[in-house]
Amino acid sequence: MNIDFQLAESVLTSQPFSRLIGARLTTFETGTATLEIPIRDELLQHDGHLHGGVLSYAADNAITFAAGSALGPAVLTSGLSVSYLRPAMGRALLARATVVHAGRRQAVCRCDLVVVDGDEPDTLCAVAQGTVLTRQPGPPLASRERPGLR
Repeated sequence: MNIDFQLAESVLTSQPFSRLIGARLTTFETGTATLEIPIRDELLQHDGHLHGGVLSYAADNAITFAAGSALGPAVLTSGLSVSYLRPAMGRALLARATVVHAGRRQAVCRCDLVVVDGDEPDTLCAVAQGTVLTRQPGPPLASRERPGLR
């Protein structure tokens, strides 16, 4: 499988939500991908921790990119499970995903979600597992006309 970091980056930056939260692809190699999200006030919940939805987003996208490195670029997440271990507080969130098993049309991946904060050791705050399936190639979903949206 030819790994194209620039193509992967362009896929990430084409996602409006990824741009909104400031996600950045830092690793994209065969069987692995890492996303980094700077932690800022707009992404926190009421107790001052990173919102669980941001953690889930990061796991989902990192898992999908890792699986895409094994299956090809036309993939979609079909299942995701996230276990939150401790509040996420720090400078940045890293979602480090690896392929556990890949077949012809499906990959199972796991993801460690850690926060980094200066010189402190990384803190594991959640773990995730996901299943990713290949889809039929075609135009990106965002470019298809959707009823009621013009």
